[in-house]
Amino acid sequence: MDDARFADTSDQVLLEQHVAGEPDAFGELVRRHRDRLWAVALRTLGDREEAADAVQDALVSAFRAAHTFRGQSAVTTWLHRITVNACLDRVRKAASRKTAPVDDAERLDQLMEPHESAEAPAERQDLHRELLAALATLPVEQRAALVLVDMQAYPVAEAARILDIPTGTVKSRCARGRARLLPLLTHLRNGAGESGIDVMERNRTRGASVPAPSAPREAGAHDPAVTKGGGGHG
Repeated sequence: MDDARFADTSDQVLLEQHVAGEPDAFGELVRRHRDRLWAVALRTLGDREEAADAVQDALVSAFRAAHTFRGQSAVTTWLHRITVNACLDRVRKAASRKTAPVDDAERLDQLMEPHESAEAPAERQDLHRELLAALATLPVEQRAALVLVDMQAYPVAEAARILDIPTGTVKSRCARGRARLLPLLTHLRNGAGESGIDVMERNRTRGASVPAPSAPREAGAHDPAVTKGGGGHG
């Protein structure tokens, strides 16, 4: 539930309060930002369990490292950077392991927006399956940039801060990713006449609706125990 005490409290002040020992401040930060953290993790990793673990890892890291935050970026940028790094770490560690096939219909359905699955026309469902399958074929660095810019609607400059790379690198990764996606998606059309690229563009203003994760809770002064979860509006 929302805590009215924090209604007018900025993210940075919440983080400062958490460091000072306020037990509910970090949970409020999680409530505010979990949707987008989850959406980025899910679309970058393409697997709900892996995404849940990455978000959990990121929240634990942020909980423990809050005292190192120096205000050189927005708190949300800092949280996203930790989450993206957790995702990239998981991808690198899993590089030698066999992964599920990208055309697995059930797995791809899990990545679709609720309003684009059961309630959507069959043509749109097929379009999204193809889009997500194509996205999963990209190198993870290109995928992370495209997820932030084309699917989560972050400005290039903000994506660069999250990824901790120059804006020119974000632009080049997005350009290379789009170039690789184009031949895979341009043949697709849904009932509204949209191509796969059109759908990606439209997705820039939409976020995932998913179950909420638990915020790290203090078992001791600095010993958080975290429950796995996704994201969702509180």
